Amino acid sequence: MPPHSPDVRVRRVYETPSPDDGVRVLVDRLWPRGLAKTDARIDEWPKALTPSTELRRWYHGPDGTYEEFRHRYGAELTAPDAATALDRLRTLAARGPVTLLTATKDPSTSHTTVLREALEEPDE
Repeated sequence: MPPHSPDVRVRRVYETPSPDDGVRVLVDRLWPRGLAKTDARIDEWPKALTPSTELRRWYHGPDGTYEEFRHRYGAELTAPDAATALDRLRTLAARGPVTLLTATKDPSTSHTTVLREALEEPDE
């Protein structure tokens, strides 16, 4: 029987929490501006999974392209701390829904897409 496909969702952290979010995981390095910690309903905040400050600055600078960002961030996810945090989220996603939360205005061109794909891939 094939393994259960993980239920990984991506939402903006400013959206109202939903009962079907499952485990809510903030995947931004910095706490979102203007959001009270009591309102966010964050279950996990694995900073090891967030893009490095250097990578974020490069991506948002004049030379940053999304394809190159995807490549560089994917490499960062293989670092020991990130790999451990990724394994933890894979375990949580195998048990039920996991919602990746970000303050990013366009999650489709952010690290959340790369992270979601990594979580949906079988552990190697």
